[in-house]
Order: sequence, then structure tokens, then C-alpha cells
Amino acid sequence: MTDKTPAAPIPLTVLGAGAMGTALVRAWLAAGHPVTVWNRTAARAEALAAEGATLAASAAEAVAANRLVIVCLLDDASVGAALDGAGLTGRDLVNLTTGTPAEGRARAAWAQDRGARFLDGGIMAVPPAIGSPGSGGYVFYSGSAELFADHRDTLAVPAGTRYVGTDPGFAALHDVALLSARYGMFAGMAHAFALIGPEDIAPKDFAPLLVSWLGAMSGSAHKAADQLTSGDYTKDVVSNLAMQVAGSATLLRTAEEQGVSAELLTPYLALMERRVAEGHGEEDTTGLVHLLSPRSAGS
Repeated sequence: MTDKTPAAPIPLTVLGAGAMGTALVRAWLAAGHPVTVWNRTAARAEALAAEGATLAASAAEAVAANRLVIVCLLDDASVGAALDGAGLTGRDLVNLTTGTPAEGRARAAWAQDRGARFLDGGIMAVPPAIGSPGSGGYVFYSGSAELFADHRDTLAVPAGTRYVGTDPGFAALHDVALLSARYGMFAGMAHAFALIGPEDIAPKDFAPLLVSWLGAMSGSAHKAADQLTSGDYTKDVVSNLAMQVAGSATLLRTAEEQGVSAELLTPYLALMERRVAEGHGEEDTTGLVHLLSPRSAGS
């Protein structure tokens, strides 16, 4: 074999044939990887068998079939139940089941006690984006650096890869942090659409304005990161907290006039008022991070 000859696709096992597991299997099959599949409800994996996958009668049988084992199940408890009794010695276990950082760390120790190398993953994509070049989907990985290096090309088949460190909890932490930010954005969008709802303003006409505005505002994350790193929340402030709190009354009055509940706004506005009351009115909104978690920011 020369340096220009691509390595043969390696065989692997996938535990779980739900929507995401199925998408992963299809991506690896399309790339020529032999895939062994197990699913608790065997009938759900039959379509994959018709496409070339090998079905295993049990999770233990599937694990025994290949060194690289991908797990994509409902939750951490289902991972433990599926792998109970499986021989993990010498296996490379990659857990793509959504979980918490603590679950990722505990599962890594559990796997290592059983002789397996371990990676935890956080999938930042929906099933239709898996195996779709240019979709922008990717997976966070954390845990064994050696395992990631050995299987990086294979792991990159369904989606992009982003290794975020040896701490097995970091993939889940990155995943949940981004998802949490998304829900904050969704809350703002819901409130905005509710405000225009009673009026003769077409949501389809308003949506491009909303997308443009939120896109422009998202760039402030870079400034917030700089402020958090330096601990100086007054650096490059354009509109300080005191000014924003004074202006927030207009937001609440408008919601009242439109007959819209302000319950999606008031928790955040209350944090702003609290920070100003503590003497930090000259700061940017970055200082609110300190109220949420003193460990995450300077004072």
C-alpha cells in the first residue's frame, strides 16, 4: 500500500436504529463500511439489513463483531442496559447518546474498568443532515485522544468532527451549552412573533428582519468572551446595563399593550435589574454570567 492508496473501510458496530442511528448506519454503508447493527426492537433494523447491514441477535453479539462500537440509544440508562454483559475488553466504545457531562465522565470510567477505550459525543445535527456533505452538521467528541486519532476518518463519514478534549464530559457540555443558547433564541423569537400577532404584519415579512437582527446580535458573543477572559465587563460597552434596564420598561409596556405575556422576558430582565442594584450599572450584559455561576466568570 502506498501513501496514495486509501485504507479499506473498517467494519464497525452500531447499537441503536432509531432515526439518528439509522442515519448513521446508512452513511457508513454508503461509504463502504461493513456495519453490524443491533436494536432492541429488531424489526426497526430490518430495512438496514436490506441495505447491506448485518443484524445481530443481541447487543453482546454486535459488540463482539467489531472493535469499533458506536452507541446511539435513548439515554444513559439504556446504554448501561444494552451493554450489560457485553465483552468490552479491547473495544473502542463511542457513545453518541445524548447525556450530561457527569454521565459522560461516569460512562468513561465504567468503560475503562471493562477494558475499553472511550469517547463521548454530542451530535450537532438532525438525522437528515447526517451523511449530507455541506449540511454543516458535526459531532463533538471528548475522551480518549488515541481512540479519536485512530478512528477519526471513520467518525468523519457521517458528519464533521470536533475534538474538544480528554475530559469525557466536554462533548456533552459543549452540546448542551449550544442547545441552551438555542432555546434562549427561540424564546425571543416566540415573544417577537407574539407581539406582532394581533397586527396586520405578515409573519413571513417579519421573519427576514428577525433573522437579520439576531444574526447581527450573535456576533456579540465574541466581545462577551473577551470580557469574560479579562474579567473586565466594562470594556467596549456600547449600551450599559443601567441604560438597558431603564429602557426595559418600554418592552414590558409594549407587551402589555399587545396583550402578550412577558414571562419569557422577565427572568432575564430581573437579572439585569439585580446586577445594576449591586452597583454594576456601567457594565455590559456579560456580568449576568457571574450571577448565574460565579465559577464561570470574574466578580
